[in-house]
Amino acid sequence: MKRTILYVAGILLFAGCANGQSGVGNGFAKLPKPAAGEQVATFGGGCFWSMSEAMSELKGVNKVVSGYAGGTTKNPTYEEVSSRSTGHAECVQIYYDPKVISYATLANAFFFAHDPTELNRQGPDEGTDYRSIVFYRTPEEKDILLNTIKRVNESKHYPDPIVTQVVPFKAFYPAEKYHQGYYRLNGDNPYIADVSVPKVMKFRKAEKAELKPEFQK
Repeated sequence: MKRTILYVAGILLFAGCANGQSGVGNGFAKLPKPAAGEQVATFGGGCFWSMSEAMSELKGVNKVVSGYAGGTTKNPTYEEVSSRSTGHAECVQIYYDPKVISYATLANAFFFAHDPTELNRQGPDEGTDYRSIVFYRTPEEKDILLNTIKRVNESKHYPDPIVTQVVPFKAFYPAEKYHQGYYRLNGDNPYIADVSVPKVMKFRKAEKAELKPEFQK
């Protein structure tokens, strides 16, 4: 019996983000328009449950929307993206105050919020929908991203080189409502507890100085 329980627990853990979901069927989230003075950044680094939480904890970040970018299908569903038939990656769109946090700081945090050296996967999650990818909207953002990658590679923080795709932004489609804020609402989900929480805790340690006060403890 004990062996059976451990086997089932292993399946839940290693099935990955796609199979760890709950609460399906309540429609898509709405994509907010940037408020006056707000800027937007779009990053993809594996399952968006932990990435969304990590980036939302940074000072100057007002909101984060989980969704899909980098593919060809308009308004894809989670199931379509997970099937890898649309070319999209799980991503987050970050709405931030540039007077409080710079794009360069966001970019640096992104490269510590996941492992950018893993090609088409993150931990137990495998496939192009979990690839590391960043989208630039201006030439300046592209330069910042490339310079950040160069600097992190030279620091040898990761033993392997970064494989993150750096591409121009085209479109971002918000994910289903149940994906928004999923990390905080589903702490009892085995995937959140065993995969997402350790990633967020590691991020907090790496980016402590940039976190909102409530997350610096």
